[in-house]
Amino acid sequence: MHKLNTKNILVTGGTGFIGSHLVEKLLSIGARVVTTYQTQNPYSYFYGKELDKRTIMSNINIEDFESLMHVVTKHDISHIFHLAAQPLVDVAFYNPRRTLSSNIMGTVNVLETARLYPKIEAVVVASSDKAYGKTKKKKYLETDRLSGDHPYEVSKSATDLIVKTYHSTYGLPVVTARFGNVYGEGDLNFSRIIPGIMEALISGQKLMIRSNGKFVRDYVYVKDVVAGYLMLAENIKKISGEAFNFGSRDDMSVLNLIKVAEESLNKKIDFEILDIAKNEIPYQVLDFNKAKRILNWIPKHSVADTLSQINRWYYGYHMKLMS
Repeated sequence: MHKLNTKNILVTGGTGFIGSHLVEKLLSIGARVVTTYQTQNPYSYFYGKELDKRTIMSNINIEDFESLMHVVTKHDISHIFHLAAQPLVDVAFYNPRRTLSSNIMGTVNVLETARLYPKIEAVVVASSDKAYGKTKKKKYLETDRLSGDHPYEVSKSATDLIVKTYHSTYGLPVVTARFGNVYGEGDLNFSRIIPGIMEALISGQKLMIRSNGKFVRDYVYVKDVVAGYLMLAENIKKISGEAFNFGSRDDMSVLNLIKVAEESLNKKIDFEILDIAKNEIPYQVLDFNKAKRILNWIPKHSVADTLSQINRWYYGYHMKLMS
């Protein structure tokens, strides 16, 4: 039996891209799930899978502490997966105040709620490779400095430091997950490269690349991300207060990713290099040996193996929009 079976679990941001896959998995193992949300997209992965019919939906803003505390106490929550955030680098550049408020104070509210409610057994906080900021290392380690210097990066660096504070000061059972570029079915942020590729192929439009095409990232499939989240929650007693990197073996530039997509889908991708990206990190790859060693976590999927099924999901999504 799964350790999270029958647990009352709150997923902040559970209707979003990664959150919806996490909610789907939690429901499949018998957990009772509550999710926060602010907007509803009937064409999203969450509603497409009818997860709303099996989940308690709470329409609150995580920046509202009293509302969050009410949800946790009302539903007798034992585990929190904190995913709600403003997730886009470009949006953060133009609207730093909203990004910093949502990502930093939203996290403070989640952790403070967990500190005050004695039934909380584990809090898993979603962070990002962006928390490390810009370095010249080949691969980032969990022990590297958190040195974000632009709004989105700083919001993640601060989040991680706040998590550490709540553990070291209050003994809160909390752990941080840092992921590379997550991709998969349901990502509707089309400014990201893989959703952008799918949209360009389906619509027949040219793919516009904001960077110079040479930025390198590791691309990790959403189901591997979900597996990592669950492992963190299940092992909280021995890893509380720590941070874990979750990456992949798919380290590649945007231009190389396009080549892989063309080969996997047997289609030509028409694209244009705009080279207008602001504050993007040129090279960012995570070393995930700690997760492999302690949690026995390894990425089971690759871009080449998953793009066909991902493409089918986006095709279905566009067909629903057109109908």
